[in-house]
Amino acid sequence: MGHIAYIGIGSNLGDKLNQCEKAISEILKIDRHKLLSESSLFKTQPIGYISQDWFVNGVIKIETDLEVHELLRTLKTIESRLGRTETFRWGPRAIDLDILFFDDIEIRTEELQIPHPRIQDRQFVLIPLAEIDQNLIHPVLKKTVQELLENLKDDQGIEKIKSLPTSLYQREEK
Repeated sequence: MGHIAYIGIGSNLGDKLNQCEKAISEILKIDRHKLLSESSLFKTQPIGYISQDWFVNGVIKIETDLEVHELLRTLKTIESRLGRTETFRWGPRAIDLDILFFDDIEIRTEELQIPHPRIQDRQFVLIPLAEIDQNLIHPVLKKTVQELLENLKDDQGIEKIKSLPTSLYQREEK
């Protein structure tokens, strides 16, 4: 093991809460992933395209020995297995898995941007991240998650709906 990744999880189609829980479970079934921490799940209003149902969002922190592009491919495979189909930007989705941070690296390619763009503008990302580690430093902006959250001026409609016990997803070490 060696890399620390923060993964954003979201859904606004079907049984949203169950979809998020299934996604976490699928991520943790991979032998090369170990759960370090997870946030509560939050009910959030859509941003961008607002004529759609509300979302359920959360964040997990894992340790992985996958390289960042391997992790991205793994998450895309899980999204497909859980019913994600491509729609349009900010459109409805059965599941959305985003790499928010990966160690303290910065990547800017067409396929992948890390840290995930717009983290600093999204309560539905910052609030769960702050629950996990409010002192986590954004490697580009050089501010903590808590500072980024405090700098957000508007309330984007986020409400805690479920705290998940870490033990629910812990697997026995092999």
